[in-house]
Amino acid sequence: MTENSWTRWPSREALTREAATRPRRVLGWVTRSLVLAMLLWGAFNGTHVRGWGVLVAVAAIVSAAVAGWALFRTTLAHRLRPSLVLYGVLLLIAAAAQAADFGVIALVLWCGCAVTALERLPIAAALPVTVAALALYAAVNDDAWLTTLATTAGLALAGYVLRLDAEARGSAQRLLTQERAARAAEAESAALGERARIAREIHDVLAHSLSAQLVHLEAARLLIEGGADRDQILERVVAARGMARDGLAETRQALSALRGDMTPLEDFLSQLVGTDDGAEATISGERRPLPAEASQAVRRVAQEALTNVRKHAPGAKVRMRLEYGEDQVTLVVRDSGGSPGELTTTGGGYGLRGMRERAELLGGSLDAGPDDEGFMVTLKVPV
Repeated sequence: MTENSWTRWPSREALTREAATRPRRVLGWVTRSLVLAMLLWGAFNGTHVRGWGVLVAVAAIVSAAVAGWALFRTTLAHRLRPSLVLYGVLLLIAAAAQAADFGVIALVLWCGCAVTALERLPIAAALPVTVAALALYAAVNDDAWLTTLATTAGLALAGYVLRLDAEARGSAQRLLTQERAARAAEAESAALGERARIAREIHDVLAHSLSAQLVHLEAARLLIEGGADRDQILERVVAARGMARDGLAETRQALSALRGDMTPLEDFLSQLVGTDDGAEATISGERRPLPAEASQAVRRVAQEALTNVRKHAPGAKVRMRLEYGEDQVTLVVRDSGGSPGELTTTGGGYGLRGMRERAELLGGSLDAGPDDEGFMVTLKVPV
């Protein structure tokens, strides 16, 4: 053993009964009841117990019970000096009982001190108490020396086995407590992650919807300032209203997707380009279901990229390509370029930043920039 093992107290979990099973607690109560019964039997069974002797015996038993209860509290609080003092009191009570011819009381107290000291004290402090208790027991025991030696050795071994059992039970209780705390922290982290995911989905849907509405409303404003006719202005306003309606529908769809209920990704992209005369979508690779977060990332990036094209290069042709790879899915959105639109200066570029952050959260990447013809957005998400 190391020095720390000699001076280390048993853990609080080992010294309490909280981690014990119900049968073990019942066994503990039965054992204590038997000890008390033996003390009472030893006190009142002798023929010499008369008059004041009865009061002396009762006082000794009550004192021993109070000292035992106090010993439980001091050892639980890891207070060494009070614990040693209480063990000394119990040994003295046992010696007095032996001197008054209450042999059973003395033997029970000495054996109890020997066993509980090994169970509840640091080894360095328990050994002197155990040696003293067993030495007093051996000195008054009238059995054969070999029997006495075997009894004292058995008591010492029993105390050490109880100590090991208590430590094992305490370690199991600590591990259980740590596991419960880890599960609670994991559940809280999962809840926070789910909240963040819901917030991100709603934010992306609303950002896309509001950006599209801004495109049409800003165009309507420019038409009004330019003196355009009523039908042109009305067309833009109606388009903005449709975008608001679509935004609500997309919000509901995002919430459904978070619950695991969503349309296939291929159908979604077909519907998305179907509302735009200048857009087309192609799909390659072996089609398969994607995780909810990866599918949502592809959908949001496709929407944002198409909105950006209509905002910055109106009239440009848009080609979307969804490619299923072995361990990732790739979405490429490329436009044919065109003259800058009237709404090029609106917005602060947060769309691309949001798309890139979404991809990085999933362990993927997003590249966006000009190519030979116009502008290209490439999303790669591991699956």
